[in-house]
Amino acid sequence: QVQLVESGGGLVQPGGSLRLSCTTSGSIGSFKAVAWLRQAPGKERELVARITAGGDTLYADSVQGRFTISRDIRKNTVDLRMNNLKSEDTAVYICNAALGSVALWGRGTQVTVSS
Repeated sequence: QVQLVESGGGLVQPGGSLRLSCTTSGSIGSFKAVAWLRQAPGKERELVARITAGGDTLYADSVQGRFTISRDIRKNTVDLRMNNLKSEDTAVYICNAALGSVALWGRGTQVTVSS
């Protein structure tokens, strides 16, 4: 069974940076797309960024220009580089992958932006 495992979360001050990694137990090249979503307390889960098998990327307006999604096929990872973090970026960040018609989910990693 293919699994997704997130890492890299933590506490960071406003204006700081973090890099999240989503590591898959399968081949990253077999996924139609891999996405990062986030869910803050009391809010709905929202799409942060997505990268397709062809390398096309999509970002939420709120993170455009600050976050970068990338993948390393050799390492089977999809990273989310987050710069100029704001308090409103505080959330659990969750990795999602589309494997055919099946949606896979990681357990998430907490990102807290606070001074």
